[in-house]
Amino acid sequence: MTAATDTSPFPASPDAPSSADAVLEGLDPEQREVAIALRGPVCVLAGAGTGKTRAITHRIAYGVRAGILQPASVLAVTFTARAAGEMRGRLRQLGAGGVQARTFHSAALRQLQYFWPRAVGGELPRLLERKIQLVAEAAARCRIRLDRNELRDVTGEIEWSKVTQTVPEEYPATAAKAGRETPRDAAEIARIYTTYEQLKRDRSMIDFEDVLLLTVGVLEERPDVADQVRAQYQHFVVDEYQDVSPLQQRLLDLWLGNRDSLCVVGDASQTIYSFTGATPEYLLGFRARHPQATVIKLVRDYRSTPQVVHLANGLLAQASGQAAAHRLELVSQRDPGPEPSYTEFTDEPSEAEGVARRIRELIDSGTRPSEIAVLYRINAQSEVYEQALADAGVPYQLRGAERFFERPEVREAGMLLRGAARAGGSSDPGLDEADVPAQVRAVLGTRGWSPEPPAGSGAVRDRWESLAALVRLAEDFVRTRPEAVLADFVAELDERAGAQHAPTVEGVTLGSLHAAKGLEWDAVFLVGLTEGMMPITYAKTEEQVEEERRLFYVGVTRARFHLALSWALSRAPGGRGGRRPSRFLTGVRPGTSARDGGASGLSGGGVERGSGGRRKRGPVHCRVCGRTLSEAGEIKLMRCEECPSDLDEALYERLRDWRTAQAKLLGQPPYCVFTDKTLLAIAENVPEDEAALSRIAGVGARKLERFGAEVLALCANKEPDGIPESGESPDQQHQPTEGGGR
Repeated sequence: MTAATDTSPFPASPDAPSSADAVLEGLDPEQREVAIALRGPVCVLAGAGTGKTRAITHRIAYGVRAGILQPASVLAVTFTARAAGEMRGRLRQLGAGGVQARTFHSAALRQLQYFWPRAVGGELPRLLERKIQLVAEAAARCRIRLDRNELRDVTGEIEWSKVTQTVPEEYPATAAKAGRETPRDAAEIARIYTTYEQLKRDRSMIDFEDVLLLTVGVLEERPDVADQVRAQYQHFVVDEYQDVSPLQQRLLDLWLGNRDSLCVVGDASQTIYSFTGATPEYLLGFRARHPQATVIKLVRDYRSTPQVVHLANGLLAQASGQAAAHRLELVSQRDPGPEPSYTEFTDEPSEAEGVARRIRELIDSGTRPSEIAVLYRINAQSEVYEQALADAGVPYQLRGAERFFERPEVREAGMLLRGAARAGGSSDPGLDEADVPAQVRAVLGTRGWSPEPPAGSGAVRDRWESLAALVRLAEDFVRTRPEAVLADFVAELDERAGAQHAPTVEGVTLGSLHAAKGLEWDAVFLVGLTEGMMPITYAKTEEQVEEERRLFYVGVTRARFHLALSWALSRAPGGRGGRRPSRFLTGVRPGTSARDGGASGLSGGGVERGSGGRRKRGPVHCRVCGRTLSEAGEIKLMRCEECPSDLDEALYERLRDWRTAQAKLLGQPPYCVFTDKTLLAIAENVPEDEAALSRIAGVGARKLERFGAEVLALCANKEPDGIPESGESPDQQHQPTEGGGR
């Protein structure tokens, strides 16, 4: 199938391929097969890193540029706003900018808002942004007390019920049949669910699951509305099809009607959201439902080195179950790289310090912080890595934390750029109005932004990185739209903000394995790989354990070049050390084989011993009551939280003032110098020499060398060197004094 002319009604990007045939250039044979398969149902089984987004966007663009697909008749659906934004950007670059690329919820909400007045009448009920608060109120009305974790889990059960189309009275039986471990008695959850739904009705509110349910209801009950939607959208592409829920599949079937112009893309080995109702059954059963379907496999991995791919393939080779039977054997297309490293640590703080030290080395050797990620099983594991990276002076960002476009500096920048756009550009008369990046730099410069980053990390550096990300975004934007002016860029920012399609911020990513899906980095550190965490302790059934294996596989396949795997034998220094490495490591790391079983190898071959520079300590006892301590904060204080303190309050205040001055000098938040707990421990112990100071948790070798002399001077009630006089700025402090300087 070829086309010599380009009949797309939408103007192509200046850098777009010159013709439909040119769209196909650079695709590998399998990707090209996807791109030209424009008729009938198509199923693309695409392994990690095989260029599935490239294949399906080129498929859409080829169809549009060849005149086979009308842009407005195509709906591309994916699961995250970020993925949808990336797809829209790629389609625009390929000259298919009129195609709709949305999440299921976004597409359904748009249709619901449009058709609600006609199908139901009146205004669409208000969308509930965060259901957890209403669930808490529903529980209170049922006289059921939930702690914070139970509240989150009950909210998750309600979401699961709705996407699996389970009504409250059917929840206990359905949950039992599905083998779900309910956070509370199933009858109690059903009562909370019932009350939650009643509260929404009373307040004329709907949640995100209702958006899908109501859209399904309107399309089923109003044939005229369904006909209008089907007349608009005639061709569908669904990405990450292994993650569809029964409710999403029902909506997709209604969109399609009796047609078969559907292309689905997925990988059963990356099904990791079954707890939300996602199931790979629709992907794996696609051929049975569509016997005439074209099935194409993408196995050429362009992301990861052969070493990383070998580990990933080895993980799945030991899998069982339906998804394992359909696994894809990846073939790396990259040059060889370093072997994955396996490191065993005595305790979690040592593991975090060792990881931070290795990250520091990577950054010093030229790897950008934004190309490094630390991934863990649950978010509660982040704190020790936040502290270790802060101690090492490494900037980081928490994935899933404050959204980029909600940051104060980004909101302020957007307001300033909108004002400048309305005024026809920045106030600098020497700037070309068509030079969008220069205009953006000039506007941000009015709030102190400069091309050079500030020294250190912390809040000042975070703010700079946010604004730098906007500058880089402007530079990328004009490469695809050279004719654009500042107002066009502001419109792009507004669209991205609405879709939460944030640019990259320069900092090491800390995130859970679930949050890492769809992302990739040059270097990935998979941490905390012990039994009970990977697989998680509540994974009891074979299918639950296999989903944990797939989650581990997703983590491994995020790495392009460097991959480090680590675990700690105990949680705290001096702990019993009875933990075992994850069973998933058995048979893939050197010195182990699948025959060893899940208990393999605390000291098996191929494992680097990583102490993280920390001395192995015995149990830490409270210096007041003698109880063995286990909490990190208590270990740092060397006493129970409730035991009486012999705090030198005057010293503590001096330490806090000194820390504030140091943080200002370094451009970092105060905790990057020392945490409050460490300052309390110093003020309670009042060390007299470096040896005593080094024994306080939180004072590592690096901080001892950097701050030790000043801290000891404060402990001796002396004025330390190196702190600016009151009111003297850090810049003034470093100015040469009369007579030749310091």
